[in-house]
Amino acid sequence: MATTAESTVAAAEKYEPVIGLEVHVQLLTATKIFCSCSTQFGNPPNTNVCPVCLGLPGALPVLNKKAVEFATLAAMALNCRVNETSIFARKNYFYPDLPKGYQISQFDKPLAEFGWIDIKTANGPKRIGITRLHMEEDAGKSLHEGFPDAGERTAIDLNRSGVPLIEIVSEPDIASPDEAYEYLTRLKEIILYTAVSDCNMEEGSLRCDANVSVKPRGRKEFGTKTEVKNVNSFRFIREALIYEIERQIEVVDGGGKITQETRLYNSSEGKTYSMRSKEQAHDYRYFPEPDLLPLVVDEKWQSAIRDTMPELPEARRKRLIGDYGITEQDAQVLTVTRSLADQFESAAKAAKNPKRVANLVQSEILGRLKAKSLEIEQSPISMNGVAASADLVESGAISGKMLKDLYDLCFERSKDFPAVYEEEGRPEQSRDTGALGKIIDEIIAANPKQLEQYRAGKKTVIGFFVGHVMRASKGQANPQMVNELLTKKLDG
Repeated sequence: MATTAESTVAAAEKYEPVIGLEVHVQLLTATKIFCSCSTQFGNPPNTNVCPVCLGLPGALPVLNKKAVEFATLAAMALNCRVNETSIFARKNYFYPDLPKGYQISQFDKPLAEFGWIDIKTANGPKRIGITRLHMEEDAGKSLHEGFPDAGERTAIDLNRSGVPLIEIVSEPDIASPDEAYEYLTRLKEIILYTAVSDCNMEEGSLRCDANVSVKPRGRKEFGTKTEVKNVNSFRFIREALIYEIERQIEVVDGGGKITQETRLYNSSEGKTYSMRSKEQAHDYRYFPEPDLLPLVVDEKWQSAIRDTMPELPEARRKRLIGDYGITEQDAQVLTVTRSLADQFESAAKAAKNPKRVANLVQSEILGRLKAKSLEIEQSPISMNGVAASADLVESGAISGKMLKDLYDLCFERSKDFPAVYEEEGRPEQSRDTGALGKIIDEIIAANPKQLEQYRAGKKTVIGFFVGHVMRASKGQANPQMVNELLTKKLDG
């Protein structure tokens, strides 16, 4: 950007961004939405195809029932109103990876509407509206790179053509890149809990396009929007929005006009670039799909789908806080995935002190994971392993220092706690008062100055002696016993 930092900040205070997100989620069905071809990712190009998804003449689509059930379940989890009747439509455009020349989607009568997600912001909770959730088929994939010979070439892989998607369109309620990041995080979390998708962004199971505009602060009328497409991580979406907002503010503040267009984000440069002018809905010439009847999801079917709804993240967090006495921060970490929450509950029910289990995850597991760039699901120490270690500390069998050392070994060996504990010979804290008394006598004799300070009334010096005794015992002394014996000897 050409402006100085001061002028950029001043301009930003004059304008406010308006952001809406369009999220495409691939449904976790075994077969495609209108045919029986596999949805398996990573198969050789153009092997998961048939006349239907290749768009050959005379081939007719047949709707996948499981895709409808997954889409409806997702809509319910996102607080949408599920419409009893929805219509499939043809969205006409011409692109090399769209063999039919149109995409079967939904337009004016979608599966679901009027949903919402609650997010947390710096100014407190905020509700982001969801305009619609509709079903559609995916297009194929154009590959523009990887050719050894000179010249521009494009390869087409149609394995993805016809894979079932839901598109979730937010209201333009998002007011900052941070809010967009939070919305996407909560959305992904909810979808993962329903198990209708794996939301794997690297494999294209979750893709996001961001519509963004800026307007003078306080004005109701929106500015001209641009769409940033095909960003493959939430972090990059936030970065792309930051850049695009700054770019638009600079253009508008300099007297220019924003062009309605589609832009691509280059993550290595941290910039967006113009891709093409943005189409309006009429450019797609939508009309009802003549080969598919209206989709009817009646109340009986909706009720059966609703019965499969799992406990969703926010409700589970509140219950865990009430059931196990853990903090809100504990609950946030332990419910990041449904699998992790299930593991914690299993461990918490078996552990003597569920709160200690949660504390160990926060204080001992997360730091080690961050140091190794691992997610919590990749921890070598399972929730049951955390529970087993928590019980050993609770009973006094091992000290906090011993636990830290054993956890370090677990991460070094990539083994769970019970296995490492057995390998190390099931170490326990020393309760031998005779041996411990001898160590304490030696420490006191070697530190007469600190002894004099203690007996002069500086009782905090006991921490100095405790540390030396624990080091001398290699962390295997019982801290409570150390404190008791030290107090008696120092006072005596």
